[in-house]
Amino acid sequence: MAMDPDAVAKAFVEHYYRTFDTNRAALVSLYQETSMLTFEGQKLQGPAAIAGKLGSLPFQHCEHQIVTVDCQPSGPQGGMLVFVSGSIRTAPDEHPMKFSQAFHLMPAGNSFYVQNDMFRLNYG
Repeated sequence: MAMDPDAVAKAFVEHYYRTFDTNRAALVSLYQETSMLTFEGQKLQGPAAIAGKLGSLPFQHCEHQIVTVDCQPSGPQGGMLVFVSGSIRTAPDEHPMKFSQAFHLMPAGNSFYVQNDMFRLNYG
């Protein structure tokens, strides 16, 4: 049975942002040594560096609201591009900030890992 890219992307996005909002340190398992994160222009490679960056963000509370999820199959190895837009609120009394994030997922057994991850806040 062929995988449904939209269903995989939706399940990944729900898992990623639920984990980010409740237990950010657990995201480390989604990355491998060759994985890269570009966060607001800062490039990091490997699970330890990526988890370190995500863990050092200057807020404890976080709530993502996802507005759109777009995906495309990527290459003969079965990868997938996932593009997300939405808003993030880092304190209950703060205004939400708009963000965009792109993931390049690669297959690993019966699941996927994040090969590339790019995050930007959208100002203006």
